[in-house]
Amino acid sequence: MAEPVRPGPLASRADTARAEAIGARLPPLLLAADRVAATVAQGVHGRRRVGQGDSFWQFCRFVTGDSLQRIDWRQSAKSGRTPPDGWFVRETEWEAAQTVCLWRDGSASMRWHSRAVAEDKRDRANLLLLALASLLLRGGERVRLIADGNAQATRAIEGRFGLERLAGDLAADQGDTSMPPDVSLPRHGAVVLFGDFLSPLDDIRALIGRFAAVPVTGYMLQILDPAETLLPYRGRIRFRGLEQDGDTLIPRVETIRDAYADRLKAQQDGLAAICAAAGFGFGVHRTDHPPETALLSLYTALGATASRR
Repeated sequence: MAEPVRPGPLASRADTARAEAIGARLPPLLLAADRVAATVAQGVHGRRRVGQGDSFWQFCRFVTGDSLQRIDWRQSAKSGRTPPDGWFVRETEWEAAQTVCLWRDGSASMRWHSRAVAEDKRDRANLLLLALASLLLRGGERVRLIADGNAQATRAIEGRFGLERLAGDLAADQGDTSMPPDVSLPRHGAVVLFGDFLSPLDDIRALIGRFAAVPVTGYMLQILDPAETLLPYRGRIRFRGLEQDGDTLIPRVETIRDAYADRLKAQQDGLAAICAAAGFGFGVHRTDHPPETALLSLYTALGATASRR
């Protein structure tokens, strides 16, 4: 874009603290549609659904097909109704931690920001990745960082104290490619991708197709600077290429603003279509907007894709 590139700091202890604060302000949303919601204050977490387990979940009315061994006679006696209408069965919960693999674009284009904001796209991606991990770990899920060429690409992290370790892994990841590396992923898990996703749609289609073949489901969040969405410049502007794509001199930027907006919309429509075909969610986040909004939408969409799976 028009301003010089300013490399931002990598994930740090300050990033971790801010991510924790964002996560704590949001209710714990669900990765699976059948997981029972609980408030952060109560500290009730975990992926909850009816199934085999030792923990009591709830009483439900007896229906044809339920085993007689599951009837709770004491609770049924309290109903005051005649059998079988007054029978209640005990349901236990099946807690199954899911592995969610996280990746953020570390390429040069992500290290740029306009004068309208102080935070570059990579900083915002780091923050959102850690905030999401904070909620996932608090909810009993496992997280894995997809990183290029190191052991962090394969080890899972779980437990609240894993967030600082994840932040260290993120800081150590020096991957500068705009696409995730080809690493082994757990089947039937989830993957969340943070980046600007301005690469050719054919490349992104191949990437999402590779994920869908594992199979995994997930979410793609496109992170953009406000200048990239609005092209607010006027007059003669030289745009610097950040990823070996050369510089471009535009005599009057305002004359191409509409065409630029159409091209960006076509890219985003293409990304949305690719994700929808693979059962992925897709969203767009601007760095001048609150990170909480993006995180809330992301959690909601993860729950929707998990329920479809």
